[in-house]
Amino acid sequence: MSQLKSNKTLINWDLVSVNPNDKNWDWRDLFYFWGVNIQSVIAFSLITSLYMVYNLNTFVVFFGTILGSFLVYIFSNLIGKPSQKFGLPFVVMLRSSLGFRGAKFFGFIRFLVGVFLFGIQTYFLSKAFGYLIRIILFHIDNSFLDKEIFLFFLFGMNIIDWLAIIIAILFQFFLFSRGMNFNRKLIAISALAVYSGILLFFISTFLTDVKFTLKAFSNVFDFSNFMDRANIGPLITVTGTVFAYFAFVILNFGDYSRYIKNENELKKGNLCLILNLVIFSFMALFIVSGSDAFIKQNSEDLSRILTNPTDIIGKLDNILVTNLALIFIIIASASTNLIANFIPSQYTLINTMPSKLSLKSSSLIIGIIGFVIGILWLTLLSQIGILSLIDTLGAFFGPIFGVMISDFYLIKKEKLINKDIYSLESNGEYFYSGGWHLKGIYCLILGFIFSASTIWNPSLMFLQSYAWIIGAITAGFTYYLLAKK
Repeated sequence: MSQLKSNKTLINWDLVSVNPNDKNWDWRDLFYFWGVNIQSVIAFSLITSLYMVYNLNTFVVFFGTILGSFLVYIFSNLIGKPSQKFGLPFVVMLRSSLGFRGAKFFGFIRFLVGVFLFGIQTYFLSKAFGYLIRIILFHIDNSFLDKEIFLFFLFGMNIIDWLAIIIAILFQFFLFSRGMNFNRKLIAISALAVYSGILLFFISTFLTDVKFTLKAFSNVFDFSNFMDRANIGPLITVTGTVFAYFAFVILNFGDYSRYIKNENELKKGNLCLILNLVIFSFMALFIVSGSDAFIKQNSEDLSRILTNPTDIIGKLDNILVTNLALIFIIIASASTNLIANFIPSQYTLINTMPSKLSLKSSSLIIGIIGFVIGILWLTLLSQIGILSLIDTLGAFFGPIFGVMISDFYLIKKEKLINKDIYSLESNGEYFYSGGWHLKGIYCLILGFIFSASTIWNPSLMFLQSYAWIIGAITAGFTYYLLAKK
């Protein structure tokens, strides 16, 4: 097999090293990137719920959040540096550790998880579109929604829900399939828009009654027993929970770090994760405590506080606020879906058939699959416990990280032979055993067993927040012992 012929099956213009002219991301782009990752309904509810779960011990949760984000910072730097240095996406770098067939197989697992989560997120995004459509129709004619046509349901959705999910999938396909330069601008605009919306909501809550909201917010802070040993357990749990939220993003961070100018910008930009979490946590906590106090007309009664922004909006009974909030939720949900699910799914899917797929064709496939998952989510997929399967597949991600990091830093000493990573020749550096690096795969599976055990073994479920790290350390250490010369 000639080198030219073999390269045609592995080379794709979207998988080759980034053109130096396109390595234009700096720390500000990573500020927007991490901002978008945090600015979701799930993150808002998660962060504010942590304060409620731990009896408003604010500083335990705050420091746990900082520690969790610092772990994400460390791991993101480790996985981001190889891609930044060589301009390659995660799944191509994976070829050097697992072989080209190993990278295809385990990369495809990442595609399955990504496209499934994309479909679920699309379903929830469509709910926001559906609310907007209903508000518009009600505003035009308040009796219109009582017509019989809206009482017919298919897969648990009526005609408005179907229209909303079609709009959601087309909206995302149109925006997400235009390439990374466009996505870079989209991420920046989304982050700034959502922060503007949150700031507007923050200021409006604050100015409604300054003394009342300040009193409600001050009641959230609990300085008591901060140094108590009993807080160690909650601190560890919060740290793991925050880390677990970002775990899916870490593995594929190379898909974005490949566009960063240099390593210094990479490290500065990743620090923005911690800055974003501090800003977002402060605003979110102020909004839920202030809004809850107004709803109850009691600045001291913070029992059963509302932490979901959609629940808060519903209680405020203000059409203008509701419409604006829904628009911001759409922007935040779509941009999070882009970063966490769509782009990683694109690269991993293209890697399965490099000579046949492009950004456009892979986007179309992801869009179709995501649409099917979205329409089946409510009536079928959510009922059969399929999220347990997704969590199990996700248990591969930590071990994949561990093998890649151990291989790149400890075994290959940060070196990469670019031409061989696209070669199918048997004498290529990364051909291994017919395209499979057996030592790497063995270590990956061993790490997966440890990681997945926290999901399926009831006695180990208390470690589930750290499943990713457990799998990464197990696989990485074992790989080092097997692969070192």
